[in-house]
Amino acid sequence: MPQVAVLFDVDGVLTDSYRPHFLSWQRLMSELDVEFTEENFRATFGRTNPDIFQQLYPGELSAARMAELGERKEVLYREIIQQEFYPMPGAVELVDALAAYGFLLGVGSSGPPENVALTLAKLDRAERFAAVITGADVTRGKPEPEVFLKGAERLGLPPAQCAVIEDAPQGIEAANRAGMTSIAITGTAPREALAHAKLVIDSHAELSPGRIAELINSNGSH
Repeated sequence: MPQVAVLFDVDGVLTDSYRPHFLSWQRLMSELDVEFTEENFRATFGRTNPDIFQQLYPGELSAARMAELGERKEVLYREIIQQEFYPMPGAVELVDALAAYGFLLGVGSSGPPENVALTLAKLDRAERFAAVITGADVTRGKPEPEVFLKGAERLGLPPAQCAVIEDAPQGIEAANRAGMTSIAITGTAPREALAHAKLVIDSHAELSPGRIAELINSNGSH
């Protein structure tokens, strides 16, 4: 079998970060004397920080101030996951199984490098990932394929020999546009929103190295 790879998104794929992200937004907005409910969070989930500020903050914010507040939010997030960290069920086991099988592994995340590094450290699997691409490494975020194409390049493999595990529709679109085998895990998006993936799963337990290798092989044969 030729060398193959899996690129993982982070939030919603390696870690269940819903509650830590909610708490970090709530604490930031509390510092600004702005009420922030879970309904607010659900309504803005997956949006960029500037979009969230524009929707929920009463008043004009300069780009510099939004960037400053966005960094404060990420600092709060990292403080929270130091104490409250939730690996996605089966994620560590899948990473270990793929590594043992000979897969190359990478990360393709829109998140800040500090968040991604801390997540991999909390999983105690940072050494498994030969390529880590974050939001700081790309100029065009998902659904543009840049993050995954850079991951494949760093791993030294053509896109057709890579699979991507994602939880978001725009991430699946990015994987498809990169020419990779897209695998969607439900949780943050409804199953119907992920229908453009090659495979949709509800749990990492549904995956094995052999199954992913077969998917990559069939993807390359079309």
